[in-house]
Amino acid sequence: MKYSYLAVDSKSKKYRSEMVADSRDEVKRKLAERGMTAIEISEAVDPSSAAGQENLPWYQRDIGAKDIHDVVLPKKKVLTTMNQMGIMMRSGISLAMAMEVLLDTEGDKQMKRILTIISSELYNGVPLSQSFASFKTFPEIVNSLVAAGEANGRLDMAFENASEILHREITLASKIKSAMMYPIFLIVLTVAMIIVMSMFVLPSFASVFLAFGSDLPLISKMVMAFSDWMVAYWWIALIIVVAVVVGFRYLLHHNEAFAMWLAEFLLKFPIIGDVMRNNYIARFCNIMATLTDAGVSILRALELARDVVSNIFLKDCLNQIIEDVKIGTPINVSMSHYPVFDSILVSMVRVGEESGMFSDAMHKMADLYQEQADESTKRLTDAMTPVMTVIVAGIVGIVAVSIVTPMFGMYSVVAESN
Repeated sequence: MKYSYLAVDSKSKKYRSEMVADSRDEVKRKLAERGMTAIEISEAVDPSSAAGQENLPWYQRDIGAKDIHDVVLPKKKVLTTMNQMGIMMRSGISLAMAMEVLLDTEGDKQMKRILTIISSELYNGVPLSQSFASFKTFPEIVNSLVAAGEANGRLDMAFENASEILHREITLASKIKSAMMYPIFLIVLTVAMIIVMSMFVLPSFASVFLAFGSDLPLISKMVMAFSDWMVAYWWIALIIVVAVVVGFRYLLHHNEAFAMWLAEFLLKFPIIGDVMRNNYIARFCNIMATLTDAGVSILRALELARDVVSNIFLKDCLNQIIEDVKIGTPINVSMSHYPVFDSILVSMVRVGEESGMFSDAMHKMADLYQEQADESTKRLTDAMTPVMTVIVAGIVGIVAVSIVTPMFGMYSVVAESN
C-alpha cells in the first residue's frame, strides 16, 4: 500500500513525499532509518484519479485529468529539470537530496507530481532510469543516458549529456520554425489577398463596368469570371481544399508506398531537401556521439537515433543499417549502400570505428552538418523571399491590369456620349 507522509529531519526541515509499505508502523521505521521523524502519515490517493480530484477544492481540480504517467510536458521543462539535477549531482549532493530540493523549488504542478512519484520510488529502491521510463514526459534517450549513468556511476555526466541533447533538439526545432515563419506568412498573405480581391474588390468594379457598358478585354473577363465563381461557389472551393487536405493525410498515414515516396522526394527536393537532410543528419550524429560517449552500446544508440528521425525514408535506411550491424557489418559499410549518407559521413564513421574514437568523429560531424543546416536554412529563406515577392507582384499586376484596362474603355464611352 502507498502512504503519504510529512516528516522532519534532524535540522527540523520538513519533507513531504510517498512511500510503499505494509503499514504505518513500517513507514515510521523506514523514516527513522533515514534519520527522519514522521509527523503525519495517511493513505496516498492518486491526485489524477477521481477520488483524488474529489479531495481537492473545486478551483484546484483538473478538468479532464488523466494519468500523470501519460502526460507529456514541453522539452524546455524537462531540460530545466535535467540542468538542475546535473548541477546538484556535480556539486556532490546525493540523488535523494537532489530530488527533495527539486520538489521544494518546482513550481509546475504536473512536474511536481511526477517528481513526487519518482522521489517515492527512489526511497523504495526503484532505479531512477526505471522510474523515468514509466513517464512519457521523459524521452527514451534521456532514460538510456540515465541508465548508462547508473551503470558507470556517473549520473552527473548523464544529466549533463541529457541536457546537451535536449538543448540541441530545442535549438534545432526553433531554428526550423523561425526559418519557415516568413515563407508561411507570405503564403497566407497571398491567399488572403486573392480571397479579398475576388470576393469584395472585383465585384464592385464589375458592377461599374457593366453599368457603363464598356467592352472588357480577355484578361478582365477571366479575372471577373473567377471573381464571380468565387462569390457564387466559394463553398465548392472550400470543399475542394478540405478534400485535398483530408485525402493527402489519409494517403500519408494509410498508404505506405505513398508516404515512403513523399519522404524520399522531400529529401531530394532542391534547397528544401538540403535543409531537411542536413538537419536530420546533424541530429543523428549528435545523438550517436552523446550516447556512445556516455557508454550506451552502438546498437542501442542506433535504435534511439532512428526513433527521433521523423522522415520515414531515412528511418527505413537506419532500420536496414541496424539489421546489418546485428550480423556484424561495420556501420560505414552499411551506410555506403544508401546515397542519403554522403561520402564524407561514411568516411568519418569508418575512421571513428577503426580508431576507436567513434564518439569524437560523430561530434565533429554533428558540428559540420549543423553548420550546413544553418547555411541551407538561410539559402531557403533567401530564395523564398524573391519567389514569393514575384508571385505577389504577379497577382497584384494581373488584377491591376484587369481593372485599369477597362477603365480606359469606360472613359472613351463617356467622351463619345458628350
